[in-house]
Amino acid sequence: MTARGNGRARGGGRAGVVLLVGLLLSSILASLMLGQIFLTPQDLWTGLWTGTGPGALTLRVLRGPGIATAVGVGAVLGASGTIFQILLRNPLAAPDVMGFMQGAGLAVICGVAFGLSLPLPFLAAAGGLIAAVIVAGLSYRRHGTQAALTLILVGLGMGFFCSAASSFLMTRLPLQEAADAQRWLAGSLAARNWGHALQVSATGGVLFALLAFQVRSLGLLELGDELATGLGARVRRSKYLLIATGVLLAGAGVAVAGPVPFVALMAGPLGSRMTKASSPGSRLAAAAVTGATITVLADLVARSLVPGLQLPVGVMTGIMGAPYLLWLLSREMETGDL
Repeated sequence: MTARGNGRARGGGRAGVVLLVGLLLSSILASLMLGQIFLTPQDLWTGLWTGTGPGALTLRVLRGPGIATAVGVGAVLGASGTIFQILLRNPLAAPDVMGFMQGAGLAVICGVAFGLSLPLPFLAAAGGLIAAVIVAGLSYRRHGTQAALTLILVGLGMGFFCSAASSFLMTRLPLQEAADAQRWLAGSLAARNWGHALQVSATGGVLFALLAFQVRSLGLLELGDELATGLGARVRRSKYLLIATGVLLAGAGVAVAGPVPFVALMAGPLGSRMTKASSPGSRLAAAAVTGATITVLADLVARSLVPGLQLPVGVMTGIMGAPYLLWLLSREMETGDL
C-alpha cells in the first residue's frame, strides 16, 4: 500500500512537472503572439528561420527581449523566495515581504539621485545586502537568536521605510527622471532589450551555479539548527551564504525590472504544490519555473489590458499576489503561527 502510494505521488509529481513546463512554454508562445499586432505560430516560425517579416521583428526587437527578460527575472525571484521560505520555515518569508527588494530599489534610486556611476546590478546587490544586515541586526534577541516572525515583521518595516525613502528621493529628481524612476519602482519590463535579458541570465546563471553547491546545506538547515549541526553542517556559515545568495538573486531581478512584488512570495508554494516537490533542489527548480511563468503571464496582461499602453508588470503581479497574501495571512492566523 505504501509503495503504491509512493508510486502515485511520483506519477503525480511527474505530471505536475510536465504541466508546469507546458504552462511556461504556452505562456511564452501566447506572449509572443498577442499584442497590438496578432501573430500566428507560422509567422513566428517563418521569422525565426528566415529572419524576415513581422515574426522576425517581434522575436528580435518588439517582444522577444522583454519576454526573455521576464523569464530570467521570474526565475531568480522565485528561487530567492524559496531560499528564505525553506530557511525560516515560513511561507511569508520572501525578499519582497522582508524589505530586501525595496532596499535594492532604494540603492538604485540613490545612485540615480546622486549621480553615482556604478552598475545597476552592483547597486541593487549592495542595497539588498545592507537591508538584510539591518533587518537581521534589528531582529536579534538578547540571547542571540532570531524568530522567523520577528524577521518578517522587521522586514515589513524595512520595506515601508525604503519605499518611503525612494519616494522622497524621487521628489528631488527632474520630472522625466522621476517619472522613469516611478515606473521602474512599480516593476517594469517596458523597453527591455537583449542586453537586459543577457544581464539577468548571466548573473542568475552564476548564482544558480553557486546555489547548486548549497542545496545539501539548505536541506540540513530545514531540519533545524541542532539536527543540522549534529549531521555535520556549519550552521552559521551556511545560513550566511544562503542568505547572501538569496539576496543577490533578488537583486539580479530588481536591477533589470525593479522590485516586482509577490513573485518571490508565490512561486515557491505554487510550484511545490503543482509538482509535489519535497526536496530543496526540486522545490527551487519548481519555484524558478513557476516564477518565470507568473512574470511572463503578468507581462502579457500588462501589455494587453489597455490598448496602446504598457502597464508596469508589478501592477499585475500586485493584483495577482494581494489576494494570495491575504489568504496566506488568514491561514497562518487560523493555525496560530501569527
